[in-house]
Amino acid sequence: MVSVAGLRVMVTAGGSGIGHAIAQMFVENGARVHVCDVVPERLAALEGMGTTLCDVSLEAQVDNWFAEAQTYLGGLDVLVNNAGISGPAAKIEDVATEAWEQTLAVNLTGQFFCCRRAVPLLKANGSGSIVNISSTAGLYGYPLRSPYAASKWAVIGLTKTLAMELGTFNIRVNAICPGSINNPRMDGVIERESVARGIPQATIRQNYLNQVSMQTFIDPEEIASMTLFICSDAGRHISGQALCVDGHTETMRS
Repeated sequence: MVSVAGLRVMVTAGGSGIGHAIAQMFVENGARVHVCDVVPERLAALEGMGTTLCDVSLEAQVDNWFAEAQTYLGGLDVLVNNAGISGPAAKIEDVATEAWEQTLAVNLTGQFFCCRRAVPLLKANGSGSIVNISSTAGLYGYPLRSPYAASKWAVIGLTKTLAMELGTFNIRVNAICPGSINNPRMDGVIERESVARGIPQATIRQNYLNQVSMQTFIDPEEIASMTLFICSDAGRHISGQALCVDGHTETMRS
């Protein structure tokens, strides 16, 4: 039932982490994929997919990515808005304006830029799927991470609104909310929170595990599997959802 063969897929930040796992799994299952990333070396290492250097927070670069991707793909069936940054770990009174603005520019405005370009293509196609990567931080308060949490809550609001706008065009829009991921980016988050709180990194890591019922971090491939499922015919009536892949998080307080 879960087939994505032949789908034309665009993935932001596909050079590493969750984005790479998603792009690679689509390719391995017969889809045609074009990704963007801000790091040239990551793109150079990719095989079997189109690539464009792009910062999604910059409208002109998003426009260029879509132009190159459409030359490569010849249409669009799936957009995966994966690009995001973790932002600062600080009390609200210590968050710099520039750090706030950058976090929202990448995590939220970048998704807006990409959705705005993708929707006419999906409408012309008569169907399609948009997957916006949010976070369990989009469902709970998250002390010391206000820019990140605000952006990820906003992604869910954008997702549910677009699902309502686009449902009559047979376009599905969903958010995936990963929990703590087994990757270097999460290691960096833990390191910064350790500094901000004055608590050892091992304690911070254990606190993250303690807030998850299954006491686990998540592998990027698990997010990729969920993405493929909701973009396949098996997920043809799933839309407007914030789908957690997190081992059941109950709170973001650590």
